[in-house]
Amino acid sequence: MKILKLLLIAVILLILAFLARVYWQNAQVPDLGHSNGQLAPLGSKPNSVSTQTDQADKRVDPWPFKSDRETTLQAILAAVESYGGARIISQNGHYLRVLFTTPLMRYNDDAEFYLDEAAGLVHFRSASRAGTSDLGLNRARFEQLTALYQQQ
Repeated sequence: MKILKLLLIAVILLILAFLARVYWQNAQVPDLGHSNGQLAPLGSKPNSVSTQTDQADKRVDPWPFKSDRETTLQAILAAVESYGGARIISQNGHYLRVLFTTPLMRYNDDAEFYLDEAAGLVHFRSASRAGTSDLGLNRARFEQLTALYQQQ
């Protein structure tokens, strides 16, 4: 009986330690942005996607510009708003940073859009802050945002 009680306490402590680690990871704000048209490189964890990565399993295609930069930015903002669960963190003429928060577990995912006016492309990067796997959420979000962007 005493062994079961100790085992139960150990399991509860492990669960609490896991939840504390996830909470801590979720609260860490990564240093993001762009430099010379390049968004931050992706890490080794499978919970991210980017248009500017060499990692084939994490690569997604950039979006074509709309008629001009301002129209493109407005289409991105409309797609993000339609998708929901997002908060604009920073925005300037060529860059948009958005924080998506999942509804159930409240995980934070950082998404960035870089408007490459010279190439006529919108580059994208999205990564989960916490955990290792996102069960494909960042890729699925990108695909949904792509469809919403194309409707604008």
